[in-house]
Amino acid sequence: MSTAHGVRARARIEVTAAIKDAAREQLAADGAAKLSLRAVARELGMASSALYRYFPSRDDLLTELIIDAYNSLGEAAEIAHAEVADAGPVRRWTRVCEAVRAWALAHPHEYALIYGSPVPGYSAPQTTVPAAARVGLLLIGVLRDAHQTHGVTPPPLAAALRAEAERMTADLAPDLPPEAVAALVAAWAQLYGLVGFEVFGQFHRVVEDREPFFRQAVGQLARGVGLTDPPEGAGPGA
Repeated sequence: MSTAHGVRARARIEVTAAIKDAAREQLAADGAAKLSLRAVARELGMASSALYRYFPSRDDLLTELIIDAYNSLGEAAEIAHAEVADAGPVRRWTRVCEAVRAWALAHPHEYALIYGSPVPGYSAPQTTVPAAARVGLLLIGVLRDAHQTHGVTPPPLAAALRAEAERMTADLAPDLPPEAVAALVAAWAQLYGLVGFEVFGQFHRVVEDREPFFRQAVGQLARGVGLTDPPEGAGPGA
């Protein structure tokens, strides 16, 4: 019985992977809004009724693809950050941002799925949140470490934003100053704006040498949240 159960489990994993691969091909060809379970089933030579045993609805399949994309992006950023974990905060920040850009350029259709236009009629469930938070948590970690070691110097906070900044701080990073959290949220949005402009072709005939442009821009974002590299001789990770 256990052997048969193992075979069925492996078969289910393989079929699920094939369904998601076919769905990603459909995303690349037609976009998320036109994702169709029937079309995926046709591509795989499956009956629609058989596919529904794996994904009861289009939204279930979309959710799995979104989680996979966020996790793939998060893993790429975490691996890149681990390579410079002992470096100064600006280098760590920049490396995470570079990993986001590299992943997006290598996976433009998956990037469009998670950061492009919303899919009509679809609302992402809470189950997508842990995967979606992975890059943000890395950036918060860089800022937190800098704050705890030698401090950060974010820009002053407008009085009109104080209450909202304190709310965001309570939700995202209660151990950081509200000034830093407000600046971080703005930088997070600007990072994906930079990446999105490149992925979706908005820099065409505007920015040609894009890698150094991006590195300069995310360095400015790092300084905008109050990060500075430690003085020489302060030691790695200081």
